[in-house]
Amino acid sequence: MGLFKKKISPIEYDLELEYPALRKSICTGETVAGFKNKETNKFREVSLIRNDKDLESFKKAANVTDIKVEY
Repeated sequence: MGLFKKKISPIEYDLELEYPALRKSICTGETVAGFKNKETNKFREVSLIRNDKDLESFKKAANVTDIKVEY
């Protein structure tokens, strides 16, 4: 039980230009959360996902429920 909780600051992104995505490495298993541009397919990294708690905090900060997984 912690007295001080880490505040989650909202992540800003344009829903018309970007969509939330998880990029997973096949070799190392590393997972990175971020946003992928719909026009250029460029991936913008936001945070490293080490466990389910990190994933839930990213979902809460980005205000999303469904995230596309890419390899």
